[in-house]
Amino acid sequence: MTFSSFQLYYGINKEGKAAEQAESLDPCDINGAHFNPDLFLNKLRRECSLAELMDQETCMVKQIRSLDSDMQTLVYENYNKFISATDTIRKMKNDFKKMEDEMDCLSANMSAITEFSARISGTLQDQHEQITKLSGVHTLLRKLQFLFELPARLNKCLELQAYAQAVRSHRRARCVLQQYSHLPSFKGIQDDCHAIMDKLAQELRQKFRDGGSSAKDLSECVELLLQLDEPAEELCDKFLSHAQSRLETDLQGLEAEIRPTIPSPTSNTDILEFIDRGCNEFVSSLCLVIASYQELFINHAQTGELLQAFVGDLAARYFSLVERRIQEEKGVGDNSLLVRALDRFHRRLQAVAKLLPGSPVPNQGTEIVIRAATERVKQYLSALQSFYMDSLTDVRQALATPRLSVVSASGAGGGALLGASILNQIKSVLASVHLFTAKDIAFSNKPYFKGEFCSQGVRESLVVSFIKFVCQSSRQFCESAGDKGGSTPPALLLLLSRLCLDYETSTISYILTLTDEQFLVQHHSPVTPVTTLCTEAREAAQKLLNHYVKVQGLIISQMLRKSVETRDWVNTIEPRNVRAVMKRVVEDTTSIDVQVGLLYEEGVRKAHSSDSSKRTFSVYSSSRQQARYAASYTPSAPMDTNLLSNIHKLFSERIDIFSSVEFNKVSVITGIIKISLKTFLECVRLRTFGRYGLQQIQVDCHYLQMYLWRFVSDENLVHFLLDEIVGSSAHRCLDPAPMEQSVIEVICERG
Repeated sequence: MTFSSFQLYYGINKEGKAAEQAESLDPCDINGAHFNPDLFLNKLRRECSLAELMDQETCMVKQIRSLDSDMQTLVYENYNKFISATDTIRKMKNDFKKMEDEMDCLSANMSAITEFSARISGTLQDQHEQITKLSGVHTLLRKLQFLFELPARLNKCLELQAYAQAVRSHRRARCVLQQYSHLPSFKGIQDDCHAIMDKLAQELRQKFRDGGSSAKDLSECVELLLQLDEPAEELCDKFLSHAQSRLETDLQGLEAEIRPTIPSPTSNTDILEFIDRGCNEFVSSLCLVIASYQELFINHAQTGELLQAFVGDLAARYFSLVERRIQEEKGVGDNSLLVRALDRFHRRLQAVAKLLPGSPVPNQGTEIVIRAATERVKQYLSALQSFYMDSLTDVRQALATPRLSVVSASGAGGGALLGASILNQIKSVLASVHLFTAKDIAFSNKPYFKGEFCSQGVRESLVVSFIKFVCQSSRQFCESAGDKGGSTPPALLLLLSRLCLDYETSTISYILTLTDEQFLVQHHSPVTPVTTLCTEAREAAQKLLNHYVKVQGLIISQMLRKSVETRDWVNTIEPRNVRAVMKRVVEDTTSIDVQVGLLYEEGVRKAHSSDSSKRTFSVYSSSRQQARYAASYTPSAPMDTNLLSNIHKLFSERIDIFSSVEFNKVSVITGIIKISLKTFLECVRLRTFGRYGLQQIQVDCHYLQMYLWRFVSDENLVHFLLDEIVGSSAHRCLDPAPMEQSVIEVICERG
């Protein structure tokens, strides 16, 4: 139970007064200090009935018992504390008794000492004045002895080259000699000292001019010359000139490392060693010169401009060497070495800022770091572009293999491998560039590296520029001249279209999100939106896929054109087989279907008819209603037949041959087949056919119908174009006698 508990129990506040001071004056207040029991009882008898008096008695008995119980509880709870307090008080009494005895003894000793000291003072009182006078005479004699020995002492210091001690000794005596120079003896001593000190100053100047002294010895020489009242301006020039010669030696050593006299594989040190040498030699010496200069010439404010110009000139030459050495860092393999070197370079320049406030040197060094980081980003962009082009070269070499390897090289594995390798390279580059913004790098706290470097340097100049480069360089493959699309393999076009489509759907968002998270990019300045890049990638993918369809269609068209132009269709023999070129067309289409299917999804087809592979063609046009005119066809009525054909074409659905294709296999193959059959149709329209020539076209078209309908989105498209080919052949035929359908089917099934 603490003291506050007792206060609470007895109703005492912090001032030691009753909590209810206003009520404590009432004599009828049983809890007050002025309680009067007689008055209290009289009041109760007057105001209360017998039952109320009995209740009051019962209540008071309960309160008394409760108070007794509380008091017992307090005693029991604090019994041990009371015992401990009693023991402590008893121990304190014993300790104070011992201290009183010691204080009495000390007082007696002090009294004895005081008495003894008084007796000594009384005994020596008579001799005190005499001792004081003798002490003054002794001091004066020592001073005179020092003055008379001063020339010899200075000569000895001069012999031992203890210049600092000589200057201190002369400065001690200079004022006295000057004061008593009217006395001949002191005048002689003064003249001898002046001659010796002139000789000492001459030796210090010679040592100053020699240039072989260290920076510390040089500072000591200047300090001594200043104490000898040498002109400060002249010493400033000499001090800086001497320091410049030493610093230029350091700069020449650094320049020799950049351009060694005899080049060798080990002549060039790495960038970190170069910066270390520059910091340990040039920057450290420059800081020592600044500190020494300011310490020596601190009272000469007019010399501050000389120091600023001196530091600025030498720092500019040093920065030029550093930038030349940084420009030699062309490799982008290990970026940590360059970052560590720049960090050390930046840290050491902060010493110049502390020693020479207001100097532009630290800011110039920061600008060098910024330019180096910017140039490094450009190098990484160039490296990414080279890696991308080298990867495409590897893919082209893989495609320049036998036919079976082309499909596998351009398949899903090849496309995924190309995309994954490029993505991994981007991640590796981002990790290397991220070293510039690491927390343990001093210059990463600069505003440039927290803002512009991340948004404009890394995001825009590196990542966005590379994405645009991929899209633009991919589109350039669509600009190849020639019917066959130049030297670009069609499979490469297909692979690039898939790559650009993947960039549009996921890769671009992933790369930019990764960049923003790693570099904490704050979009304060305008940046390229993700949607813009995705649109550009999708346009590139669409252009590549359209060009792929065109190139593959032209390759098949070239085969069909040669097969039509190199044959004599009037005098040909009766067809017994399907021409080999048609088999080649089906084979190439199947190969293309497999190739495209490895990279793109199937797509949507219209419902196929049950007799899609057995449809027949009329020799009069795509209108099968004209079949009833075949029996009455005679060469004398060609105008009627052509008129019916042209009327039907007016109401037929127009087929856009070179329209954009969708990103699925069915659309791609449909586009290729449209180009091929359209070319076949145009070639047929330029030839004249005999009976067997027409029949051969019937056989070839039926064979194509048997296989090509399954590749396209709408089988009616294939049937329409083949129907047009047969119809055009009939119109150009001199003796239009079509072959029986059963014979055609036998020939095609046998072929």
